[in-house]
Amino acid sequence: MIPLLAIAAWSGTGKTTLLKKLIPALCEHGIRPGLIKHTHHDMDIDKPGKDSYELRKAGAAQTLVASSQRWALMTETPDEAELDLAYLVSRMDATKLDLVLVEGFKHEAVPKIVLWRHDCGHDLAELAIDEHVIAIASDIPLIHGVPVLNLNDIEQTVTFILRWIRQVD
Repeated sequence: MIPLLAIAAWSGTGKTTLLKKLIPALCEHGIRPGLIKHTHHDMDIDKPGKDSYELRKAGAAQTLVASSQRWALMTETPDEAELDLAYLVSRMDATKLDLVLVEGFKHEAVPKIVLWRHDCGHDLAELAIDEHVIAIASDIPLIHGVPVLNLNDIEQTVTFILRWIRQVD
């Protein structure tokens, strides 16, 4: 099983910003990260006018687009309940990954680092800390029952994650 680590926070707190720095830093340490991003918005990775888009819209339940650089599988799910995280992870190739980072899915029972920014528009008491939170990454010093990482210190966060991966292996 590939270790999962969720980065969870309110919208606008900086999850994507952190991940854009964290992913290359993990790669520099020899970690092959995968990513699953949750969105509340209707999204489409395809573009109108492209053959794959037109064929998918014609009724294909699954469309796989492939090139020499990458491939993507799109599955239509309009009448299904939202997929759970375990199912989505099972679609990933464990032979190519050392870790799956998850953006969002804050209510899933997986290890997570919760982000906190002092100007996020929420009260610290609202921070959802449960038994799955392994750390808080914050832009201000906090005293809490879990490790608190400096949100702006990527190397500190990478070191923490590398230590955590060794513990879960």
